[in-house]
Formats: sequence, structure tokens, C-alpha cells
Amino acid sequence: MQELQVIFSGIAQGCIYGLIALGFVLIYKATETVSFAQGELMMLGAFCGLACVSWLGLPFWLSIPAAMMAMAVLGWMTERVVIRPVLGQPAFSIVMLTIGIGYVARGLITMIPDIGTETLAFPVPYKDTVFNVGGVVLGATQVVVVLATAALSLLLYLVFRYSRVGIAMQAASQNQLAAYYMGIPVKRLNGMVWALAAAVAAVAGLLLAPITFVHANMGFIGLKAFPAAVVGGFGSLPGAIVGGVIIGVVEALAGFWLPEGFKDIAAYIVVLLMLVLKPNGLFGEKLRKKV
Repeated sequence: MQELQVIFSGIAQGCIYGLIALGFVLIYKATETVSFAQGELMMLGAFCGLACVSWLGLPFWLSIPAAMMAMAVLGWMTERVVIRPVLGQPAFSIVMLTIGIGYVARGLITMIPDIGTETLAFPVPYKDTVFNVGGVVLGATQVVVVLATAALSLLLYLVFRYSRVGIAMQAASQNQLAAYYMGIPVKRLNGMVWALAAAVAAVAGLLLAPITFVHANMGFIGLKAFPAAVVGGFGSLPGAIVGGVIIGVVEALAGFWLPEGFKDIAAYIVVLLMLVLKPNGLFGEKLRKKV
């Protein structure tokens, strides 16, 4: 029973990794660049939710869409003001720019008096609730993480499969030039992708906040989400979730069975093995280029 509880805890943590990895994959598919600011966007989303609940007095269920909308606007503005002017530059420049965005976001939060340097509790109505399923005790916070990830994944699937915007995003991710010639507003779609990635990161932050509290350094979890994207296949949205679950379960089992310290490196060991055995990831596409 104890092993089952550890595995479920790993699945819940892996869902958080998967949601952040979704942001990596969405931005990469749209712009062929990697945004290392996803962890900080998740942190800002958690702070937005905390502000809505604790300072604005909104009910918990209203604070979720409010934080998602705020982060979507921030993501769109980031792409429009910071990222778009440097598109076309070497990929390394854009990667360094996104790293800088993350440091700036963390620094700005730290500068807020009485908040930026504190660890804050995020009040949720289900925090102390537990479920006993066949002798396995499951915390409601973990159950909510798994159910919310499944619901969000289904919603994204329906959007990309049936909506005009989702189909246009898929077309742009395949070939931006061809999509542009077919009349698809590629630049506008790039802004929407950044907004969507920021909103998904906000959901991850709101789900993680009741478990680890809200603080300025919680964005470092993005360093575990990047391996999740690599394991699942950097161009695959389902792969991001699967990769996150794999990383979360391996990390939880390593912390349970292996000596202290192995948990911190388990994700990167999995990535190294994946790059050796299957470099494209579990769901990655094989791309060939004629030279």
C-alpha cells in the first residue's frame, strides 16, 4: 500500500511537470524556440491566484479563471514586446532572452515588500481532505492535480482537433511560411500560443501552490519539466504529459527506495537514458533533412 501511495504521489507531481512541459512544447511547435521562462510563469500564476483569493477576496473557483486570464495577457504581451522583435535571430539569443525573462520575473516578485521573500500558504477548500481507496490514503490536493490535468489535456485536444484556431496553430507549427501564404495570421497565432502557454503554466502553479506553498523560487521546478518534455518528445503535446508522469513516478520511487540524493538526479538520469536509446523521445517525430 505504501508503494501505491508513493506511485500516486509521483503521478500527481508528474502531472505538474507535464503541464509546465506543455508550455515548452507549445512554444517550440509554434516558434521553434525554447522558452526557459515557463517555471517563472507558473510562479507568477500562483501569485496571481493568491492575490485574487487573499487580497481581492474572490472565491477560489473564480480566482482560477482570473489568474489564467491575467497570465494569458502577460504571455501575449511578452511575445509581442520582447520575443517578436528578436525572432529570426540565432536560437541561442532567444533562449538566453527567455532565461533573462525568468530572472527578471523572479527578481520583481522578490522586490515586493513582505511577500517576495516569504513562503505563503494558498488557501483551498479541499486542502485537508483525504480519500481512502482500498486502504490507500490519497490526499485531495493530489487527486485534484490528476483530475485537473486530465480535464485540461482533454480540453486542449478538443481545441486543437476541432476549433479553427487550433487547426491554424497546427498548420503554423508544421510550416510557418506555407501557413502564411495560405492566409493564416502566423504572428497573431504566435502571440496566442504564448498566451495559452502562460495560462497553462498558471494552472500548474495553482495546482502546485497548495502542496508546496507560494514563494519566489517555486519556478525552479521548470528545470524538472524540461526533462519531461524531452522524454515525451519535444514536438508532442501528449508526450509532454506522459513524460511528466514518467519523471514524477521515477523521482518518487527513487526517493522511496534509493539513498538520499538520488531523487534530485533521477530526472536527468532518465533523460540521459532516453537520449541514448530514443533521441526523439517517446512520441517525437523523426525528422530528416537533406544536405
